[in-house]
Amino acid sequence: MSFGATAFVPVSDQDRALAFYADTLGFGKGTDFEYADGERWVEVLPPGGGVALALVPHRDGQPAGIEMRLALMSGDVDADHARYRDPGVDVGPTLREGDRPQQWGGAVLGGIPPMFLLRDPDGNSFLIVQGPA
Repeated sequence: MSFGATAFVPVSDQDRALAFYADTLGFGKGTDFEYADGERWVEVLPPGGGVALALVPHRDGQPAGIEMRLALMSGDVDADHARYRDPGVDVGPTLREGDRPQQWGGAVLGGIPPMFLLRDPDGNSFLIVQGPA
């Protein structure tokens, strides 16, 4: 048996979110269709594959902008940090071994391996982590 995976990202505007993930972050555009009386299903795929992100409208009483508790692997954390920071993406500092630990997503982040937080325009946060060589 094999499974794919999709994480649901609550957003306030699907078109704006799609433009951010595809044009600014360089994610691939995945499925985009309407179903169930006008509901829209929009997916993006991180560079290199992995978990698809479904950009879903937040619902009344539910916020857009959450700790996604999803780590995305990077082949070069420093290059990705600079690439995302330069156009004004909301990124935190790169956390490395010896830095003061931070908490995010219910875990303590100690900087091993190097990592940083990235937030989309709605405030959804992802952990970007240096992958294996």
